[in-house]
Amino acid sequence: GPTSGPTSGPTSDPTSGPTSPPTTAPVTPIIVPSLPDVPNSPDPYALSDLVDSAGSQGDPHFKTWKNEHFEYHGQCDLVLAKDPNFADGLGLDVQIRTKLVRFWSYIKSAAIRIGNDVLEVEGDAEGTVELRYWMNMEFQGPLLVDTTIGGFPIIFNSRDNNANKKIIQIDLSSKYAGAMIEIQVWKEFVKVDFKNPTLEAFGNAVGMLGDFESGKTFGRDGVTEIDDFHKFGNEWQVLPTDLMLFHKAESPQFPKKCIEPEDPRGERRRRLEESSVSVEDAEKACASLTDELDRKDCVYDIIATQDMAMAGAY
Repeated sequence: GPTSGPTSGPTSDPTSGPTSPPTTAPVTPIIVPSLPDVPNSPDPYALSDLVDSAGSQGDPHFKTWKNEHFEYHGQCDLVLAKDPNFADGLGLDVQIRTKLVRFWSYIKSAAIRIGNDVLEVEGDAEGTVELRYWMNMEFQGPLLVDTTIGGFPIIFNSRDNNANKKIIQIDLSSKYAGAMIEIQVWKEFVKVDFKNPTLEAFGNAVGMLGDFESGKTFGRDGVTEIDDFHKFGNEWQVLPTDLMLFHKAESPQFPKKCIEPEDPRGERRRRLEESSVSVEDAEKACASLTDELDRKDCVYDIIATQDMAMAGAY
């Protein structure tokens, strides 16, 4: 059943945050930034070359600021990232809404607030050409060439005129060089990516993507490290103290906890045994992805959905 709710303070025996598996090869210096040596004068661009993006994939695979991948398959509204001081006090809130299907879930919609503007995007299982979105709570509100969110331009793209895939970009480069928030819609699946993230842009963000500088998955108190991702997901469920960004509320809302699969591992094993799609075929479909962890996520999604076309979501 659902795990306990958000923590209110440090645990008595906190464990360290998730780390990468040990290797026999020497660790390259780029993995361990030298920022602790100069705590009083951090370079706002020092971490930008560690990872070219962070965010969440439609079938919830989360990729932290440090490129650690993890899954959380509960159904609820989640705080992906938030920073009330973003862009000199405009503030940034990024929330996702997940939907449970058997032993896995997927991101069905995402909402982003910058300043007084809110953009919400929802997936569409029918794959229609029209994008399902709400601009400041108005369904398919007018979007002009110069439409902005908090003063940052919104760019609408599609890939190869494919009705299944739609791309919306929020260009942050007027304030943070090269930075961008990108939303991709693939059928009913929604993906949120923070492109070219820097310390200057997202160094103070908290939420499901962890701590920007350390990579640790902290609870809401900013101190407790949570390495159980079921607990971590429940920790970052949207609370009444968070802004409600979606145009309507859907169950569960706090104090109801996130709905989680009863036995995700058992269901996953059974599904693999009954699968009509082989792991080998899934691996071939995902072979073009250059990031090894992205390939693993892609294979998982194909097996879970039994849809070879899921590779197109990456």
